[in-house]
Amino acid sequence: MKIVFSKRAKKDYEKLKNNKALFLNALKLLKVLRDNPYQTPPHYEKLGGELQNAYSRRINRQHRLVYQVEGDKIFVISMWTHYE
Repeated sequence: MKIVFSKRAKKDYEKLKNNKALFLNALKLLKVLRDNPYQTPPHYEKLGGELQNAYSRRINRQHRLVYQVEGDKIFVISMWTHYE
């Protein structure tokens, strides 16, 4: 599957590079998504509200990778905290 980053996700990706552990965790999740976006483990949650067609996976306790699956593409919406 092809992974496409939103403008926000591209900025988040750059932030993650400043923390090696977060960055490596995010890369592992991206590999899982590319292979099978519905694979468990690691656990994922289906979101609601404005993001009702999106899913979330934990990068760590605070940070989440939020994405949508459309056909053979995965759209990464954000890769940083959802508390900001």
